[in-house]
Amino acid sequence: MDERGLDVDGTIAREGALDRVAAAFVPVVDAARARITETFGGTRLHSAYLYGSVPRGTAVPGVSDLDLQLALHGEPTEADRTDARIIEDELDRAFPQIDGVGILLTGARVLLSDAERHDGGFFIACLCTPLLGPDLADQLPRYRPTTLLARETNGDLARVLPLRRAQAAEATTDAERRALCRLVGRRIVRTGFTLIMPRWGGWTSDLDQSAGLFGRYYPERVEQMRVAASVGRAPSADPAVLGMLLNDLGPWLAAEYTAVHGEKTPRS
Repeated sequence: MDERGLDVDGTIAREGALDRVAAAFVPVVDAARARITETFGGTRLHSAYLYGSVPRGTAVPGVSDLDLQLALHGEPTEADRTDARIIEDELDRAFPQIDGVGILLTGARVLLSDAERHDGGFFIACLCTPLLGPDLADQLPRYRPTTLLARETNGDLARVLPLRRAQAAEATTDAERRALCRLVGRRIVRTGFTLIMPRWGGWTSDLDQSAGLFGRYYPERVEQMRVAASVGRAPSADPAVLGMLLNDLGPWLAAEYTAVHGEKTPRS
């Protein structure tokens, strides 16, 4: 993999690996593997994956969260979601080196579908590290940093912002504001990066690097993007920070994204 996150053929390299997991997080990953197998193994689970800072080897003890994607044989049910929440809570309580656990549930057929080829499929093939079961990436193409990839991964920011504003208005505790701030900060940075990704010609999931690369093309917005990267790692409960992201940087970014790449294809 070169400095732009590409393999020798110019396609985006898979960014994580189990051998990159830092020693402090190995017990967390082992416990996650065991709990997922115990709960979802057998008829429900097709495969499980890590993503985020833990498999990239950049996680910070006490600060980083643990992110997991489960591909199920069928479509997720309410029982599946309840079981996933139980695992999230158990792992979060058991391991102080992680600040939260998130488990995504998706049907394997959806991840392999034509509609998800440049969104969920790309996510599995390039951003996820296999943890359990057969790797869906074996059935997916190699990806390049194109405007198609940009549009289908992050071209729906304009549709997402109203929901996040409603959640911000309903938040009543600092914990709720911090959780939303982290979510919004990460989404803003990833959207800002994929806006310029085809011009830069590579891939990164590092928040600080993403903000810096964005600033090469939009210097007038780089300080705001750096704030988004900062709260994506260490979220703030300050309503003014969330307001800047949702009411200033976010709307500008959504409009610029649509102008450059178009809107993401609606899902049925």
